Amino acid sequence: MSVNPLAPAWLRHPDDANALPAHVWPASAARDADGALTIGGVSARELADRFGTPLYVIDEADARSRAARTRAAFGAALAPHASTATVYYAGKAFLCTEVVRWMLAEGLNIDVASGGELAVALAAGADPARLGLHGNNKSLAEIDRAVGAGVGAIVVDSLVEIDRVAEAAERHGRTQAVRVRINSGVHAHTHEYLATAREDQKFGIPLADAADAVARIRARAPHLRLLGLHSHIGSQIFVVDGFLEAARRLLTVHAELLAGGEVPELNLGGGFGIAYLETDEAPAIESIATGLVDAVASVCGELGIPVPRLAVEPGRSIIGPAGVTLYEVGTTKDVVVTGDDGSTAVRRYVSVDGGMSDNARPALYGADYGVRLAGRVSSADPALVRVAGKHCESGDIVVQADYLPGDVAPGDLVAVPATGAYCFSLASNYNYLSRPAVVAVRDGVARVIVRGETEADLLRRDAGVVSPDVDDAQPLDPAARPERITRP
Repeated sequence: MSVNPLAPAWLRHPDDANALPAHVWPASAARDADGALTIGGVSARELADRFGTPLYVIDEADARSRAARTRAAFGAALAPHASTATVYYAGKAFLCTEVVRWMLAEGLNIDVASGGELAVALAAGADPARLGLHGNNKSLAEIDRAVGAGVGAIVVDSLVEIDRVAEAAERHGRTQAVRVRINSGVHAHTHEYLATAREDQKFGIPLADAADAVARIRARAPHLRLLGLHSHIGSQIFVVDGFLEAARRLLTVHAELLAGGEVPELNLGGGFGIAYLETDEAPAIESIATGLVDAVASVCGELGIPVPRLAVEPGRSIIGPAGVTLYEVGTTKDVVVTGDDGSTAVRRYVSVDGGMSDNARPALYGADYGVRLAGRVSSADPALVRVAGKHCESGDIVVQADYLPGDVAPGDLVAVPATGAYCFSLASNYNYLSRPAVVAVRDGVARVIVRGETEADLLRRDAGVVSPDVDDAQPLDPAARPERITRP
């Protein structure tokens, strides 16, 4: 076995470059008799032929199973402590009406972070009472729509939002339940841009100001009702120590707040990590749930308070492993790289028909992914590859380093696993590429759940294109403008 010196230290030279590590791929991923990848009982070849590439593929049964497991895990962990859990699916990971329906059917609520995400959830027929609204800068129109629709909870992210939500609730004659997002100061073990509880960042109210925020909420009764404190320390987290420390800090304040009234809930957010690579070891959701609940119960015992109802907001850990992206190889080229010692090695660039427009995470976060041949298997010796996109950017890399059979060639189908979260959500039209379709697969059946864009769709938005099916844009009637923030 010859190991390419350009391979990163964490990358294992595979015994079989066709293997599908079970902890990275959807539960249904397999190879058919001809060697083609199948997901949900549907061949990658069939999917590419029917729907084209790039193509997002979601294993419906896998996503629903992970949702059900998460709900069951937290419920079982809390039962001995006479408490319950509310699990919100974090829609920012990937949202469409069909996924909303899957999550609701499995007993989860839906967490939305914008007016657009709220619109999707409502269009799916969600009971507004099962929705929660996030956001550090919700517009007045978004707040008003959420309150008017009867959204079950709004997470207030600043003191000014408390008054805005209260005014909307009074206007609609409602009592609006709210949570207070707290910046706990806990640093998650994750990428700098994914850590959301550092002191110097945009999210949340400082822990020291929590009591003042709650006092302001209680002063706006009956228009506001406090659910409790909320914390989110980051994303793609493998260890629970950050969650445990955040829980300890919030529960200390939670206990003090009980002297002034009910605080029925503690929301510890989401951010549970998944395996993107064969070398990743993400904890099982049952382990996470047990660890969090045991820690909360222990702190509550020390403080002499009952264990509150818990809420969590996983997204990636539910939808991420259920997703696979299919690409077609366009070109391959071998690049000779000279090392500092004068030695040389070859890196093979495999260019595909997508890239940073359908998966921005490698460019945005330096995220690593793996890759496998999807249309066939091969006994050729493994070659170190870098999968590149087709965009006019040197940083347009889909997979930094992995091994594919050395005979990978133009026309091959390749598949990148663990792309269910934050790929469609972050997709763009850079270089005027149209965004791919999303197809759900289950029991041998494939169906489109988000239609792919066409070039005609892109041109339809261009005001300089004369098209009979596009009305000329008309100036917005000033009376129809949404309410604006009053400037000082």
